[in-house]
Amino acid sequence: MIHRWSIARRLFVAHLLFMLALTAIVGTATFVDARDQAYDEAGRRMAAVATTMADNPLVLDAAGAANPTPLLQPYALKVMADADADFITIMAPDRTRWTHPKDEELGKPYIGSIDAALDGQVFTEITAGTLGPSVRTIAPVKDADGTVRALVAAGVTVRTVDIAVSGRLPALLAIGLALLAGGSAASWLLGRYLRQVTRGWGPEQLAQLFAYYESVLHSVREGVILIDPKGKVVMYNDQAAELLGLAPRTSDGGDPAAGRDGTAADGGRQEAPSLADLPLAPSLRELFESGRTALDEIHLTGSRILVVNQGPAVGPGSAAGRTGAAVYGTVATIRDRTEIESLGSELETMRTLSDALRAQTHEHANRLHTIVSLMELGRGTEALDFATQDLELSQRLTDDLVSSIEEPVLGALIMGKAAEAHERGVELTLNTGGNGHGPAPVTGLAVQDLVAILGNLLDNAIDAAAEAPAPRLVELTVEPAPGALEITVEDSGPGIDPQAVDDIFRHGFSTKSPGPFGRGLGLALVRQAVQRLGGTMTITSPAGALFRVTLPTSPAGLTAAPPATSLTTEGQQ
Repeated sequence: MIHRWSIARRLFVAHLLFMLALTAIVGTATFVDARDQAYDEAGRRMAAVATTMADNPLVLDAAGAANPTPLLQPYALKVMADADADFITIMAPDRTRWTHPKDEELGKPYIGSIDAALDGQVFTEITAGTLGPSVRTIAPVKDADGTVRALVAAGVTVRTVDIAVSGRLPALLAIGLALLAGGSAASWLLGRYLRQVTRGWGPEQLAQLFAYYESVLHSVREGVILIDPKGKVVMYNDQAAELLGLAPRTSDGGDPAAGRDGTAADGGRQEAPSLADLPLAPSLRELFESGRTALDEIHLTGSRILVVNQGPAVGPGSAAGRTGAAVYGTVATIRDRTEIESLGSELETMRTLSDALRAQTHEHANRLHTIVSLMELGRGTEALDFATQDLELSQRLTDDLVSSIEEPVLGALIMGKAAEAHERGVELTLNTGGNGHGPAPVTGLAVQDLVAILGNLLDNAIDAAAEAPAPRLVELTVEPAPGALEITVEDSGPGIDPQAVDDIFRHGFSTKSPGPFGRGLGLALVRQAVQRLGGTMTITSPAGALFRVTLPTSPAGLTAAPPATSLTTEGQQ
């Protein structure tokens, strides 16, 4: 039954029991202390009475008489009444009582210790006498020579002292009840707070829930990163660490040396890192630090294309947009779109080839009708010349591609782009360099990256040339070099503004009118692919725009090439 209790209820019951025990202990200790103080006070008061009477010359003179009782009994009874003592006994050194509250006890021996008093000392004790247990002090009566002539015992019964202590019980009970009430109120307030923050869950349920959440966090295919309002990374899962290039971490921010619970190898807790300490791309850092809501935003890192969604982390049952809702930070989910973009590039290539084939089919149908018509007119020679000329143009383009690059996918891409350019009234010219090195080997390069680079550069060049006045030209140069492949794309378009050279590679920047699927991704993908392959790219604008890309294709070329992040841009008019 107890294991079903919430943390708040358990804490309240435990704290209430603790306060009950504390109140009982404190009350008992206070009562015992008050009783001891009452006994001490009674002892001091009786000591003062006994020593005062022992110093009185009347007592010393009466001690030398044949019968001291008639002289001392009235005096003892009067002092006993005035000093609020229960008994005052004046006795001979042999214990014979000269005075006593009860007349029948006169002349009888005193009950109690007198040895210390016979030695000339004043001492206090608690012992039982004829009136019951009492606190008594015995003082010696000395003559001028220091000889003990009599003894004076003054005391109060224990019952009288206990009655005095009982008078303090209401105050002690009030203090105990106030302590219990204050502790109970504090327990209730603390329990109410814990009930709110834990949602009424017990520790076993929270442990189970945490185990579920941690398992989900580390098993999902999307990256998840949680950031608190101060810009501290509370946690991120394994997928987020891989996508963002971060060190693997535990669910609560521990480092790789920490355990699954976030404790370090030496048992200490790991402090959550700040966003400024993580190697994030600038656009991602800006998004995470702003805490704004993001829906399917695309961000480019050094080697990946990421789709990021971000929203506020609010308490259960609270609407994210509700005013006054408790916000604990932000939660961002990250998806890898790199493979999708690669597939999209390949799909775009196939679409281009399909459009080219459809265009060629249409042209070939027209040319076939022309040839058939020439033959029907009996002009076979002209029909043969027309067919041979068309075949030579296609063959020459194919031969140029084969001689310049050995990858058939790129050859198909260029042929498709040539057909697309022809449909748009743009003349695409291919130059192979003719340097005698043969087809450029691309075994060290990823075909998807080459398709992304060449396809996006040609698309931009064809778009720019198609919007320019005639002649509309695009020139593609593919030159194999020792350990490298050089690709140059030049168009007759309006060129590039030198002030916008850095902006054209930023995701989302475009000089074209918005399309149905957005703009500004092509050149960003080109830069990302060039950096990933360890190449370089320069941009000039002699007339239109000229992009020159150099990609290393061998270890020697890769060693000689600048780092993958190297990117040189030149804006010239």
